[in-house]
Amino acid sequence: MNGRATETPEQSPGLTLMSHDGKPYRFDPGALCLELLTTGGPGPFARYEVLREPADLAAWAARSRLPNGLDLTVSAEELRHARAFRDALFLLTADRAHGRALGRRHVDVVNAAAARPPLVSRLTADGTHGWAPGATGTGLLSTVARDAVDLFTGPYAHRVRECGAHDCYLLFVDTSRPGRRRWCAMEHCGNREKVRAHRARAGGSTAPDAGRPERG
Repeated sequence: MNGRATETPEQSPGLTLMSHDGKPYRFDPGALCLELLTTGGPGPFARYEVLREPADLAAWAARSRLPNGLDLTVSAEELRHARAFRDALFLLTADRAHGRALGRRHVDVVNAAAARPPLVSRLTADGTHGWAPGATGTGLLSTVARDAVDLFTGPYAHRVRECGAHDCYLLFVDTSRPGRRRWCAMEHCGNREKVRAHRARAGGSTAPDAGRPERG
């Protein structure tokens, strides 16, 4: 993963990420829970960590596909739980994408978060979406965890995938009607792999970019 999401809520769903060479591209992972995976990850992906303080989690929520107007309070402990939850969800999603058995410990982490009270939606007087006051990091994680449960048990569970590029590990769910999505974004990895394949046919260099692992 390179860069962090910078998109405004009005342009959701999806996030704008930055490639390793500084070019922005649009990435729609297809689900709220998978948007959280763009903030970092376990092991070698810790180098991309962006959830360093409570305000960072609130900023991610504002950029996510959640409706606007969430007044969120996040504690330091909730931030710690958010990173641990995200790392477990990352590994769980990678297992699903590669057809491996789901790790029980990771499943337990998701279920524990989902068991907490979620964020509460409400109807405003002008007929628009609003949020009940008192939103917390715990409620946010519960909402994200419940989205993950719905994803992994729903009709698109078999379409959870990892980007097909040789050096990209972004995870997404293919909700397109044909079900043939291969790349995190055609404008980014899709085009890069087309160039790479062309060079391979022409006998050019196919060496992967330096600095692996790369997410995006």
